[in-house]
Amino acid sequence: MTKLIILLVALVVGFIGYHLFEYWRTVDNDGDKVKAPVHVVTGEELSGVPYQLQQSLQKAQGLGAAGLRDWLKAYGAGIQDPRKAWIQLDYCLLVTREDISEAKRVFADVKARTSKSSPVWPRIQQLEKTYE
Repeated sequence: MTKLIILLVALVVGFIGYHLFEYWRTVDNDGDKVKAPVHVVTGEELSGVPYQLQQSLQKAQGLGAAGLRDWLKAYGAGIQDPRKAWIQLDYCLLVTREDISEAKRVFADVKARTSKSSPVWPRIQQLEKTYE
């Protein structure tokens, strides 16, 4: 009878050991899979700014918050989302040191009109804690 119990215990231990080994192998193999790199969106990739205004936009960005504010006032009506939202978020970042209430106002405007499917949405989520 003791030989039967020893044999039964050995079978149970072997069964459990085998399943633990199989589980470890599947977990170990999951780490070997190469994950696809996440594509990071940049403002230059987004559509919405006519090519004629690209050079003036770059100059305005070089002038800082005041230059970008003036550029948005002059050409903002001709710019479309998602690029307009990206430029306005850039403006928020630049104007934060000078006028936080202006930055919060612009951020709230961008967030209100941007859908969750927009390529700008991850950037909005990233900045959300700062401006709300």
